[in-house]
Amino acid sequence: MTNKPAAPTRSDWRQSEANRSMLRFLLVRIASAIPVLFILSVVTFAIIQAPPGDYADYIRSQLINQGGASYAQAEAQAQAYRVEHGLDKPLVVQYVNWIGGIVTRGDFGYSMFYNKPVADVVAERLPRTLLLALVCHIFASVLGIGFGIWAATRQYSWIDSLLSGISFLGMTVPRFLMALIIVYLLVFQFNVSEIGSFFSPQYGGAPWSWAKFADLVQHVWPVVAIATFGGLAYNMRVMRGNLLDTLNAQYVETAKAKGLSGAAVVMRHAVPNALHPLVMYQGVVLPYMLTGEIETAIIFALPTVGPAIVGSMAVGDVYVTATFMMVLSATLIVGNIIADMLLALLDPRVRQFGGA
Repeated sequence: MTNKPAAPTRSDWRQSEANRSMLRFLLVRIASAIPVLFILSVVTFAIIQAPPGDYADYIRSQLINQGGASYAQAEAQAQAYRVEHGLDKPLVVQYVNWIGGIVTRGDFGYSMFYNKPVADVVAERLPRTLLLALVCHIFASVLGIGFGIWAATRQYSWIDSLLSGISFLGMTVPRFLMALIIVYLLVFQFNVSEIGSFFSPQYGGAPWSWAKFADLVQHVWPVVAIATFGGLAYNMRVMRGNLLDTLNAQYVETAKAKGLSGAAVVMRHAVPNALHPLVMYQGVVLPYMLTGEIETAIIFALPTVGPAIVGSMAVGDVYVTATFMMVLSATLIVGNIIADMLLALLDPRVRQFGGA
């Protein structure tokens, strides 16, 4: 006697349909992101190329100022460099060659300033930037949500006033200003000389150890603290407002009437519902953290994405600038897709009316 497979139940059918709906929703979001990324690549490349001058002009100025060459000699070498690297071609041709290399060969071009492929420059700096941004994101989420709960459950107390003041400062004070203040204090008040690196010289090529990790923390804590501060302030403000609204809801009053303790009511009933807007916000927070990390890393001259963008723009190394800007744009698009997916998981109506 053979056992026949069990017939699918209604719940199995609903789960299968929900999975297919989520897959369609994801595919629609990815398909809609492709033309957006293409338009961003065109606009980015055009804006970067809009100012007069290119890397050949930088070479000419270096030959004249440091090499002692005459203007005619320097201009001849600069023009030869343009022809060799295709900088003399029209803007449309340069863009087509660049985007064609990315699509067909994964070639992002050659960095004239760093004298290496752009992919190598990105591979060196992007992982550090993303790791710093992720650390800032985790700290900002955990601390911001915790402080928001603390402030909401002690409304109008001195703790609430203090945390509200911190939130106000975090959302209003520019991050580059905080970075400049910390640099001034470290250099002129505490005589710290190792600014602009991840490690002290003795730990540069050493294997990982607790001492090397502690040295890394000593070098990057200002960047992490400043980038975290803004995200922490936003999370705390939103969590406090949402939790105050939730604590006044009818089902919370019912839970209190059943004799549950105040902590149980807050943590088991109010907090999970107050977290919904913040859960959706987590999908788009990474670009915000990247921006905060980039701003402060420029001030501290850390070898991450920010200084590379500024340095490449200063010398006209267009492929490095364009690639990094495209990577940041792609990060924003991916963050929005993640936010859409989280929203769809929380609210099935989004899957139904969001193009799925």
